[in-house]
Amino acid sequence: MQIKALGHVVLKVRSLERSVAFYRDLLGMKEVARYRDAMVFFSLGQNHHDLGLLQLGAQAELPGPHSLGLYHVAFKVGDSLDELRECKAHLERHGVTILGSSDHGVSQSLYIKDPDGIEIELYVDADPRLWRDNPAAVATVKPLRL
Repeated sequence: MQIKALGHVVLKVRSLERSVAFYRDLLGMKEVARYRDAMVFFSLGQNHHDLGLLQLGAQAELPGPHSLGLYHVAFKVGDSLDELRECKAHLERHGVTILGSSDHGVSQSLYIKDPDGIEIELYVDADPRLWRDNPAAVATVKPLRL
């Protein structure tokens, strides 16, 4: 057996409407379906859905910093630093705090948090030959200034 692709991610959130405003309205994802009053699904255009949100309610507890589970979710926003700069400017215009930025060699990234504190990486890819010729190149973290 061999996995062929990552199909989708489902995140547990406190409030669907608050999270929909973030993922649909701020990040521009297309809402494609809802399941009862508990779930919302988004597509990035190539799959029936790429992201799902499952509402737990206001009482849901945040995982601790040393808990097992999801570290972050990464979304590609383009292939150039200009596109990443545009993304950064968009986030800043909407009052989103940028936690950090990194040059990974194979990609360049911004880091933010969603309304429930889930870390989101927004990135652009560099030339794929960088990692195809040297897969270990993905383990690179350097400062990035935009």
